[in-house]
Amino acid sequence: MLERAIDGPPQQPPEIPGLVLIRVDQPYLNICSVYEPCVAVIAQGSKRIVLGDETLCYGEDRYLITSMDLPVRSAVVEASAERPYLGVALRLDWREIASLMLESPASVPAPMLGGAARDSRAMTTGALTAPLLEAFDRLLGLLDQPEHIPALAPLIKREIHYRLLTGEAGARLRQIATVDTQSHQVARAIASLNARFTEPLRVEALARESGMSLSTFHHHFKTLTAMSPLQYQKQLRLTEARRLMLSEGMDASTSAFRVGYESPSQFSREYRRMFGAPPSKDIADFRWQQEPVAA
Repeated sequence: MLERAIDGPPQQPPEIPGLVLIRVDQPYLNICSVYEPCVAVIAQGSKRIVLGDETLCYGEDRYLITSMDLPVRSAVVEASAERPYLGVALRLDWREIASLMLESPASVPAPMLGGAARDSRAMTTGALTAPLLEAFDRLLGLLDQPEHIPALAPLIKREIHYRLLTGEAGARLRQIATVDTQSHQVARAIASLNARFTEPLRVEALARESGMSLSTFHHHFKTLTAMSPLQYQKQLRLTEARRLMLSEGMDASTSAFRVGYESPSQFSREYRRMFGAPPSKDIADFRWQQEPVAA
């Protein structure tokens, strides 16, 4: 069902809000975007995600979970016309998670990677279990039975959230969802930063709103995101500037000012550091890579 249901360009079926279907017929590198809180499953192929200074790889045996808005660089490393990359993602519903936390076990084992517990990052991968995969399969199957979506889709979505909450990612989901935790406070600060990333960064104000000292806020922010607040804002700005140049045909200087830079030269330096080439060359190279190969 996963392979049959995911076809064509990325889709967001309106019948099932929060569901995204993805098909890619060739590998791609260095795509920058902001991942919203979601769980992503790959039916075929594999992907690499760079979060700050950390790299995550996942494929058909692991899922990716993101518990807050995070700017990342991604690459599809396995895809071809004969065997395309096929993926599905579902946006997390925090109200559903909060409801389930009242019913599911309070003690959830932290994920073990390389022999050490790593339950602090806001993005991680986990083992794709048969029950979780089957729940996604049934959710996609409803697209062929639209008359059953209103009754069954909410139940299957709830099951997916339950499987996540009681699995490897459960500890970090609880941290973000629990109001009086520092992780929850940092998540709120990140939402505020995302909404105002074009404005000058006021880290002291974010720390104060979070009820933390500046040093404590920095520590928890980097623990969750693998970036400092300044690095986070910079990646948001550069990602949006690249999108403006690619999607709206905006020139480098205009896009730089649009996302909050005051100096085009500083923008060009930081852009080159992140993408490996000046804006004009990077955009030209990217468009060339997207050109269809002649038969």
